[in-house]
Amino acid sequence: MTDPVLESALPRRVVVTGATGKLGRAVVAHLRDVGVDVLAVDRAGGRDPRDVDGEFLVVDLTDYGQVVEAFTGGADEHSGDVEGVVHLAAVPAPGLLPNATTFANNSAATYNVFAAARAAGIKRVVWASSETVLGLPFDTPPPYAPVDEEYPPRPESTYSLNKALEEEMARHFCRWDPDLVMVGLRFSNVMDVEDYAQFPSFDADPQLRRWNLWGYIDARDGAQAVERALAHDRPGADVFIIANADTVMSRSSAGLMGEVYPGVEVRKKLGEHETLLSIDKARRLLGYQPQHSWRDHVDPTGG
Repeated sequence: MTDPVLESALPRRVVVTGATGKLGRAVVAHLRDVGVDVLAVDRAGGRDPRDVDGEFLVVDLTDYGQVVEAFTGGADEHSGDVEGVVHLAAVPAPGLLPNATTFANNSAATYNVFAAARAAGIKRVVWASSETVLGLPFDTPPPYAPVDEEYPPRPESTYSLNKALEEEMARHFCRWDPDLVMVGLRFSNVMDVEDYAQFPSFDADPQLRRWNLWGYIDARDGAQAVERALAHDRPGADVFIIANADTVMSRSSAGLMGEVYPGVEVRKKLGEHETLLSIDKARRLLGYQPQHSWRDHVDPTGG
């Protein structure tokens, strides 16, 4: 069901970077479904942009000039009038490339997106921060649970360090331009429906998924969060944890904390499978409300 009030607050034309990724595909489809004109961009590994559904442009985000062209209509056959940017492109996790390569790519890409948006006069920027800034993989236990946005970033990898620096960078861009609205979404581990078949196997060993407190985000709910972040109109930079309302486990959330992190303070009475990555702030300020659960697609008992 569409929300006319929400849709009326959305930018009319939006660039989505990282458009061919798991979350990017869901975001592009969702925004187009609610009537947003989307220019999807990615460095798509040699794919011909004519083979991608909808408006698509191959862009190397580490090249500032290419980013400016994409945002201002400088590329042939693509119009300008961009009012919002959703920046999802990145080396998506630690350990995929050497650390310095990951940092060089992700830091340059994000700076170029932020700077080009500012140069183009674009006032709405939503970008993918990460749950990793919370201290993942939690080899050092979290300070309390559910974890939230109230304690300083605790990056434990080069990938996460870059995400923490992106959040700080956004605060300074907004200081330079008080009309900017920049929203960082600390996405949990993104999942598609076909990923859910493996979830019942996690129950046998709670250590398997303790690294992110057993969290996840359905790509469709991630797309909903992006839509709501684009409609957010409070100037300045802010960050939000975006996870699903439940965990990946059939065991209770309280039982998981008691077994795996017995010395960590649990600050609220937990629902049976309540997320330990708090989404209260996103619910309160963005109106985010997860609509999906892996339990809707797979028997939690594995039967």
